[in-house]
Amino acid sequence: MYYIDPHNHMVSRVTDDYERLARAGCVAVSEPAFWAGFDRGSAESFRDYFRHLTEFEPKRAAQYGIKHYCWVCINAKEAENVSLAREVIAILPEFLDRPNCLGVGEIGLNKNTRNEAIIFLEQVDLAARHNELILVHTPHLEDKYQGTRMILDMLRGDSRIRPEKVLIDHVEEHTIRYALEEGYWVGMTLYPVTKCTPQRAADMVEMYGTERIMVNSAGDWGPSNPLAVTDFIHEMRMRGHSEETIRKIVYENPLAFFSQCPRWQFESPLAATA
Repeated sequence: MYYIDPHNHMVSRVTDDYERLARAGCVAVSEPAFWAGFDRGSAESFRDYFRHLTEFEPKRAAQYGIKHYCWVCINAKEAENVSLAREVIAILPEFLDRPNCLGVGEIGLNKNTRNEAIIFLEQVDLAARHNELILVHTPHLEDKYQGTRMILDMLRGDSRIRPEKVLIDHVEEHTIRYALEEGYWVGMTLYPVTKCTPQRAADMVEMYGTERIMVNSAGDWGPSNPLAVTDFIHEMRMRGHSEETIRKIVYENPLAFFSQCPRWQFESPLAATA
């Protein structure tokens, strides 16, 4: 089955992983900007990172027939340094019109601090002014519920934000309902240790349906599996769900969300075989 991974940090993966993804049926990946494994010291280091996402990574993916898209932002983990964060925000417009850039993300909260909220709102403002899609990181573990409610409150406070252009990522059982009820897209991140397992993700699909729901692997610096979406596909098949239901979650939903961006120039392999 062809699928699109809506959140996969390929800069942290070896090239062999692209080959494995291609063999598993992955036809496109979306890579949000994120923490580099350490805090960066200058806006110029972020500029180099954004060049990596917009210039080098698409070429690496293309060698294996995978279309690579990305997002740009300063992530929540490094947003505590407000002065540096504002320097980074100032250079984001240089990259928003790159051919493979889908919008502003992954912005959000890490420890739910005042400074994180300030930088989150400033990046939401940037996205609204440029009419960009937004990808939102919700906090980990014990901070997730509070952080998700804070994020939804802040988004609700900006009348320019259209929920259908926002993806709330890393949802779990105690946060998914709130995002869906307000009209946002949601992403379930499949991790072997934290966040969500394929089994839990399948449970949530059975509870909430398939509308505006995606699954992703994240595949970042910690314990993670860049092919985790295929584990979800297997779990759904084992439960007897139809191929149409599974395809909607892993292919059609990401396609619908990303197609709102005019730079999403993607030729569907399904259309080619129709």
